[in-house]
Amino acid sequence: MKKKRKLTLSTTQIIMLSFLLAIFIGSILLVLPISSRGSTSVSYIDALFTATTATCVTGLVTLPTATTWSIFGQVVILILIQIGGLGIITIMAGVMIALNRKIGLKDSQLIQDAFNLNTLSGLAKFVKKVLIGTFIIEGIGALLYMTVFIPEFGAKGIWISVFNSISAFCNAGIDIIGENSLCDYALNPVINIVTSLLIILGGLGYIVWWDVIRVLKKFKKQGFKCFSSLSLHSKIALLTTIALILVGALAIFIFEYDNALTLKELSLFDKIQVSFFQSVTTRTAGFASVPQESLTNASSIFCMLLMFIGGSPVGTAGGIKTVTLIVLLATAISTIKNKNEISLFQRSLSKQTTRKAVAVLSMSFFIIFLSTVSLAFVTDASALDIAYEAVSATATVGLTRNLTASLNLAGKIIIIVTMYLGRIGPISLAVAFNSSKESTNNIKNPTENVCVG
Repeated sequence: MKKKRKLTLSTTQIIMLSFLLAIFIGSILLVLPISSRGSTSVSYIDALFTATTATCVTGLVTLPTATTWSIFGQVVILILIQIGGLGIITIMAGVMIALNRKIGLKDSQLIQDAFNLNTLSGLAKFVKKVLIGTFIIEGIGALLYMTVFIPEFGAKGIWISVFNSISAFCNAGIDIIGENSLCDYALNPVINIVTSLLIILGGLGYIVWWDVIRVLKKFKKQGFKCFSSLSLHSKIALLTTIALILVGALAIFIFEYDNALTLKELSLFDKIQVSFFQSVTTRTAGFASVPQESLTNASSIFCMLLMFIGGSPVGTAGGIKTVTLIVLLATAISTIKNKNEISLFQRSLSKQTTRKAVAVLSMSFFIIFLSTVSLAFVTDASALDIAYEAVSATATVGLTRNLTASLNLAGKIIIIVTMYLGRIGPISLAVAFNSSKESTNNIKNPTENVCVG
């Protein structure tokens, strides 16, 4: 008699299923009458949509968060946002550390895959630093928000501040202030600066944090020369983030300068701060200080590019990531120059890194294309609005040209699937469904050239 084959899941499959489980539990809790403000509960599809957008830290909502959900419902959403930002595996590991339980090899592999790390060493310490660092930054953000929200909302401002801080750091873009996101605070420097800093810190990635802190300890002795000792990953993430924010702000400033619906009537300072905030939030945060449907076509298309790129790896942001973009550009430049070696900052990149970057780009394009075509088939919206929605969902941004609330059942399902695929990542999706093991023999197929480009 043959023995029954034991079902074993890969670490990638476990991570994917953990997000599905969180979404399912969240949807069940949100569909309960206690979760909504009205006398009746919301429909299950809207509860599922909200649970997905919170867990996937996207921010697209079919129902206004502030007026639809009770305090209980908002707490559920906030917990899902925190789980989505940190990852269930990270939170479980944190509980194990708090209980002084040893993290085994299987759990270590899960943490490694969850953060896309290259080593298994020091994972317990890494998780502890991530959790402590996250809560400290979110706490400081909440305190700074309170300087604005408590005078305006009273005691309720404390809850709004905590919710907004966690949502901003996790790049979720969900708020409980009103129905028009942060549009009422478009000219408030405190809200703009605090929200932008939270978004940037969450999007930079935890690896960059510790590397910058390590380097800053040498600042007294070495001055600015200490930054040369940053890792290649940190250099790429930091420089690309700064460049994208500045270029994005400049582009939006130019494209919207004479737009009566956005910047035209504002002072020069206000035009600059609104343009800067739009550039920051577009890269996967999802808070809106101007109605996205009021943007010019040029701005909308440029914002789609920023959304597609997203933040940096090992953080709370989505998109193909800044490092992926630079690796792809370096690969293209090396190919054009007919170089065998792909290098950045006098460091060579491995073929595995470049192959992964190409795979991320290809899979992301495929998801966006499929989502866009599917939405176009089931809705009557304009092509720009549909493409904006699809890119926003895939890159887990949460900005919309006022399309999400009007989606029909089919459209909501498409966006739910797109948000989930965007959050778990295109590479994770491919790996999870590829159960075949890598060949161990040395037999290779014949090589033949094809025409490219």
